[in-house]
Amino acid sequence: MKILQALKAKFQTRDIPKTARGRFNALMRKEKGNTARVAERLGVSRRQVQRLAKGERKIENSKAETLARLEKEVTRDHQPRVTAKAQKEAQQRGMVIETRASVGFTADGDTTDDARMRRLTEAVPSKLIPEVFEALRNGDEKRLHELASQTVAQYFRLPGTHTAEDELDIELNDIDYIEWDFRG
Repeated sequence: MKILQALKAKFQTRDIPKTARGRFNALMRKEKGNTARVAERLGVSRRQVQRLAKGERKIENSKAETLARLEKEVTRDHQPRVTAKAQKEAQQRGMVIETRASVGFTADGDTTDDARMRRLTEAVPSKLIPEVFEALRNGDEKRLHELASQTVAQYFRLPGTHTAEDELDIELNDIDYIEWDFRG
């Protein structure tokens, strides 16, 4: 969760509502009270959404998968203008990632795969920036971990050698801290 939280801290001004009721109300506002669309997004019946909206049933008592889907849907819609503005600025200025983490890698030849703590700062490739923001919108920590690993792997790639290609895979483990920022 550290990677996603760091990205949210930099590029969003506030968190999604903390309570299930607050999240449900946010989704209802986003869909302008249309219970059919809310039901479709949550994967429940329209009647269940109507009961929740009227207060006949508590959202907190819903199934765990419904609550997880609610969180995912609210996260997806959260602060779209703020996120779009940040993405546009990142595309123009570029992005960097700074981290202190245990970095292990695999490669051919006389290299080591022993992980050790390193402090690294690398520019996020411009082709990955849209994917970073898409993962932010979807709350996809796993994808952000992959993108951060791809970015940090650039440090180990030497121009003119076999590691200059995408042959070198690294893995970030035991992340002490991670920060995302604009370049310059």
